[in-house]
Formats: sequence, C-alpha cells, structure tokens
Amino acid sequence: MIGRGGLVSIFLASLLIGCTPSEPTQASGTLERERISLLATEGEIIVARPIAEGSLVKQGQVLLQLDNKNQQARVAKAKAELMQVKANLTKILNGERAEDIDAAKANLANSKAKLTDAQKHYRRISELVAKKLVSVAERDNALAERDAAQASYDSSYQIWQRMTKGSRVEDIDAAQAQFAAAKAQLVLERHKLGELTIKATRNGILDSLPYQLGERVPQHAVVAIVQANSRPYARVYIPEPYKHKVHVGALLPVHVDGVASVMEGKVRWSSVEPAFTPYRNMTEDDRSRLVYLTEIDLPESADSLPSGIPLQVDLEAK
Repeated sequence: MIGRGGLVSIFLASLLIGCTPSEPTQASGTLERERISLLATEGEIIVARPIAEGSLVKQGQVLLQLDNKNQQARVAKAKAELMQVKANLTKILNGERAEDIDAAKANLANSKAKLTDAQKHYRRISELVAKKLVSVAERDNALAERDAAQASYDSSYQIWQRMTKGSRVEDIDAAQAQFAAAKAQLVLERHKLGELTIKATRNGILDSLPYQLGERVPQHAVVAIVQANSRPYARVYIPEPYKHKVHVGALLPVHVDGVASVMEGKVRWSSVEPAFTPYRNMTEDDRSRLVYLTEIDLPESADSLPSGIPLQVDLEAK
C-alpha cells in the first residue's frame, strides 16, 4: 500500500510533468512585402522632394532631386574634351589642307635655292683659298653657311613629305582610341547626372524618405524606400525541431490577425543559418531554442492586406 507521503509525492510529480513546457506548434511573424532601397550616388543637397511618404508611386516617377550643378559642369567638360579629340581625329583622317601643303612646298623650294647658293659660294671660296687669295677662316665660314642651309633644306623636306604622305596608321589608331574614350566618358558623366534624380524603380508605396529638403545626404546613403506593389509574404522564424519539415515548396496553414479564413502558404526560402550564432557544444535542449528565418508566399487573397500585420504559421497538422 502507498502511504500518505507516497501519494503526495506522486501528485507533485504529476504537477511537474504537467507544467513542463511543450515545443511550440506555431511560428510567429509578420506579413511583409519587398522593399526597394534607393541610394544617393553622390553626397549632394536635396533640392526637391515632390512626393510625400505613404503615397502611391509608379515606376519612373521622381521621388527626390539632388543638386546637380557640379555634375552638369563635369558633363560640359566631358563634352568639350570630346569635341577637341574629334577635331583632332578629323584633321588626321582628312590630312593637311591644300594651302598648308602649298606653303610647305614653297618653303622647300626656298630652302633648296639657299642651299644651292651656299654650295656655290663654298666652292668659290675654296678655289680662292687654294690660290691663297682669301684666308682659311673665310672658307670655314662658307662651309658653316652651307651646312646650315643643308639642315634647313632637310627640315623643309621632311615637313613637305609628312604633309603629302598623310598620317601614319599608328597615329590614326591612337586618335580613334582617344575619341572612343572621350565619348565613353561623356556617356558616363551623363549617366551620373541622371542618377542625381532619384526615381521609383517599381510600382508601390513610398514607405520612407529619411532625409529632409535642404539636407546634404552622404554618398551611398539610403534616401528613399519603396514598398513594392507585389504579393505579400509571411516572414516567420521556424523553431529548430521543425526545421526538417519546413523545406522549399512545403505548404503550411497561415493565420493572419484580423482575417477569419486560414490561408495556405508555400515556403519559398528558409535560411540554412540560425538567427543568431550558436555557441559550441550546445546541448539538445539548447539546440531546440534555435530559430531559422523563413519566407512563405501567400495566396492572391492576401494582396489587399497591409504590411506589418502579425501572423502565425501552423507547424503541425491539427
């Protein structure tokens, strides 16, 4: 027979068993939509903010305008550089003007005449030196004059040759490469100018404008957040004991607060890493406390629901 003390012990043990916490059979989360963060490519001042937060926006609609004076100057500089290299390329391809060729030819003829006269003069002086009628110094001066005339003629001849034969292939290739680089730079600067006008990249709701009119925003800062006008999904944290059941494609019942009917959701993604970094040598009880972020697509009936509503997902059939 069991005494009174034994009965009390059994009763207390049954109470402890009844109070042992059971594993959760639901995962909690919220209804979410895709959020698009738009960044500032330059650290500039906001000069226009035409759309209020919470407004419906369409793709391509202007949300913010950053000061673009500096970038407009860069575009003007790139355009001027393009015109300069284009003119140089045209000059190389077309060759020298007929007037310049004629001038080079006349200069060559003049240099040749001077060279001929200097050569004759040198020969005469050399003959007189042989007859001892003039000094050797005069012959040396005549020789120097002849050599100078020869150098002038050679220079004129090279100029005339360059003008009549046209540019080398290497020079043409270099000029074409400079033109292509300047053209690409202008395209880039114009693209940067366009990026200072912050536009919606998708239809949706303008969720947030973190900076005010007149503020200078840091480069690469998030200046606008658009909540995409797309089908919402459930964002929940799955407990570790149910991780093996929740795989991509699995169908789970979803209970949205304020909605009477139960929705059937389809798992589209589940993180392979827990929501926090686990420490080493975790016990089985410790591992059971891990949770994994999971996204579940909702049916068409959820399209009209606002984001942020709490919801629960059944992890076991009832």
